[in-house]
Amino acid sequence: MYTLPKKLKLFAIAFMVVGAIGMIAGFLSAPKTTAEVKEMMASHHGDGHGETVEDVSHSDSHGEVNEDAHGGEEAHYEHVLHQMQNRPWSALYIASFFFFMIALGTLAFYAIQYAAQAGWSPVLFRVMEGITAYLPVASVIIFVLLLLSAFHVNHIFHWMDPELVNPESEHYDKLIAGKSGFLNVPFFLIRAAIFLLGWNLYRWISRKNSIADDTAEDNRYFKKNFKASAGFLVFFIVTESMMSWDWIMSFDPHWFSTLFGWYVFAGMMVSAITVIAMVTIYLKSQGYLEHVNDSHIHDLAKFMFGFSIFWTYLWFSQFMLIWYANIPEEVTYFVTRIEDYNLPFFGMLAMNFIFPVLLLMNSDYKRVNWFVIMTGIVILAGHYIDVFNMVMPATVGTSWYIGIPEIGSLLFFFGLFVLVVFTALTKAPLLAKRNPFIKESKHFHY
Repeated sequence: MYTLPKKLKLFAIAFMVVGAIGMIAGFLSAPKTTAEVKEMMASHHGDGHGETVEDVSHSDSHGEVNEDAHGGEEAHYEHVLHQMQNRPWSALYIASFFFFMIALGTLAFYAIQYAAQAGWSPVLFRVMEGITAYLPVASVIIFVLLLLSAFHVNHIFHWMDPELVNPESEHYDKLIAGKSGFLNVPFFLIRAAIFLLGWNLYRWISRKNSIADDTAEDNRYFKKNFKASAGFLVFFIVTESMMSWDWIMSFDPHWFSTLFGWYVFAGMMVSAITVIAMVTIYLKSQGYLEHVNDSHIHDLAKFMFGFSIFWTYLWFSQFMLIWYANIPEEVTYFVTRIEDYNLPFFGMLAMNFIFPVLLLMNSDYKRVNWFVIMTGIVILAGHYIDVFNMVMPATVGTSWYIGIPEIGSLLFFFGLFVLVVFTALTKAPLLAKRNPFIKESKHFHY
């Protein structure tokens, strides 16, 4: 049985405390009025917003500020105020979704191993189950954040503004109104509840059967998990796509991509497999998982490499087709990110494609634990920035930078993730000893 070291527990709690302080500071430092926005802009004299406002207010060639210019100035300050108020919420949402998708991706990978009756992976099943223990916690947090958006506590989901679908309002948006049959708050929350309940139900059933299998006299629990996993994967592939439309793509309600569900899936899977590898290597270094060998790590690193290539293929397919077609309502998505998020946009591409290719292409390097850990850190950082790029341009626009709210949220959820996962690992033996493929897994060599 695994015992949670006190140092690791304190490490996780310390991250949560520091992160919580950063998150609170982010909310407290957000401006409340346009007057505060003006002061903040004045203190950042070289900021592009300041120049824009100055240009607007001096737009009259005779030196007189006309009403349109004054209205434009006030509208601009109001717009920036909303962006800055969205920033701590967006940072919180990005970090919570990032760790949520790691747990969900691990659950999908676990189900794939069961459904495929893979012989190499059963020695890793308890590691995967430990990581998926974060899913119920993450699900509650995500659903609460969606509820807060639905009740207009925050305004990160622009389409939830009722004025946009009111034909009599001056803010009426014909395109968003046309999508209101799908994008409406009650249906949005019902879908979210169905997704989360379905995923967590499979997680509970599979874990229960896995524990029961340890003391069973036949393979009935394995067969139950095989059937449950096959059914879950059908449910997952549909609901994961819909989840990515609802929880990520709808931040840009005027834009859509038919590849988006697959794109989010690829990022989810590579992040999940990377965390499986990193947790496995850590436990192995502490004297646990004696049956895990270099071949298991090699296979996990192959999946990291393969899904990184798959993610890049989907990124390029989505980008190239939209960029080449140059249809205004589609290409705006990438223009905004290239112009306003240049460094994170292209930096993320380098971290998620170039680094894994260069570091994991050599077969021998996939067996070197510290090399896999180093690559994994780069991959996880890259996919966090990928989620950042998907959310921030639509919610915060040009008022972004990575500061206290973003770092605080990341530290808090990292600490919570570590605490939940490693506590869950203490609840059952780290070897699923009665799995019918466990002997093959113990002697796996490639």
